Amino acid sequence: MGRSIWFAAGVGAGAYAVVRVRRAAEILTVDGLRDRVGAAVVGVRMFRDEVAQGKADAETGLRERMGLALHPHRELAAPAGDTDDTTPDQITGGDSTTEQEVGRS
Repeated sequence: MGRSIWFAAGVGAGAYAVVRVRRAAEILTVDGLRDRVGAAVVGVRMFRDEVAQGKADAETGLRERMGLALHPHRELAAPAGDTDDTTPDQITGGDSTTEQEVGRS
């Protein structure tokens, strides 16, 4: 009975070693390395997104406590001294007639 226990333990250890060696060999292949790098990139992106979300949440909370309103999206305006009245058609040299107007003439 003692020998059968040692035999079973040896078989179990051998099977465990074979599985570990196969996993290590798969990791060192090109596809395995590509998978590892891809997983690392996804992890970094997820971490970056979580940090950005945390920053936004913290800023919103801080603004609420300080009584500051969030600024709406501001559009860029032309400079105050800019009096150039050129139209897009003048810039591109195109005709300002639409397709409907062309069909009528």
